[in-house]
Amino acid sequence: MNLPSKVKIVEVGPRDGLQNEKQPVPAEIKIALVHRLQDAGLTEIEVTSFVSPKWVPQMGDAAQVMAGIQRKPGVRYSVLTPNLKGFEGAVASGADEIVVFGAASEAFSQKNINCSIDESIERFAPVVEAALAQGIAVRGAISCAVGCPIEGEVAPERVERVARLMKRLGVQHLGVADTIGVGTPRKVQRALEAVLKHFSIDQVAGHYHDTYGQAIGNTLASLELGVWQYDTSVAGLGGCPYAKGATGNVATEDVVFMLHGMGIGTGIDLDKLVDAGRFISDFLQRKPNSRAATAILNKRQA
Repeated sequence: MNLPSKVKIVEVGPRDGLQNEKQPVPAEIKIALVHRLQDAGLTEIEVTSFVSPKWVPQMGDAAQVMAGIQRKPGVRYSVLTPNLKGFEGAVASGADEIVVFGAASEAFSQKNINCSIDESIERFAPVVEAALAQGIAVRGAISCAVGCPIEGEVAPERVERVARLMKRLGVQHLGVADTIGVGTPRKVQRALEAVLKHFSIDQVAGHYHDTYGQAIGNTLASLELGVWQYDTSVAGLGGCPYAKGATGNVATEDVVFMLHGMGIGTGIDLDKLVDAGRFISDFLQRKPNSRAATAILNKRQA
């Protein structure tokens, strides 16, 4: 196997992880989490999203959070921006990268953002254009790239179609998201292969949820294809509000533990990462949803 010698982790906990939490997480806690993550060696952090507070109340403090971060050289701070209004907020906040997303499932697109896949692409086309014109990096994501809570299994051809549309728009980097965590290694590989018809291996990332305990296996299967960039969430934070029972993103700690055990470099200090996960989990009054973090914390206590 020709495995990558290093992996880049995009930490999505502060945004994708916290956005569906019912209890409000104050801006100062989010800022402190970002500081702990960058101190642990994370160089790509998805901080927040500039969306309507009516739809995502948890992200209503996006500007405040971005303003409160003590930026570290070499760290890229990205934000989700679904429309031009959100993009304006992102620019004003000094975001280094914006993120746009579209679903590979028509039913999920309608349920999640009240429009078709084609309409969703049309909506963020001016956002991508404006970002590129201002020299701001553009990352895209395809949600439900393996399965949909409404439609069931999603064919790779549908993933390829969205990838083709995103490439045409000028999206520079694309994440393949198993939003409800139903993917298994071969299915995930097929979704990645569909995207790789339009994006190079250096422009593709895996984004896996762990609902059925498959996220680590899916990460390994992606490494076997040469994919070396992954979206992960500290303490396994996150979920999908439109998919009943869908648990969080794969825990950053678990992915880092596996990679380090395979001799693959990440630049991340696992102990500091575990501390960051414990910090946010303590605030949320629950244990970290990470097997590696639980083992390391138990070992420390012993």
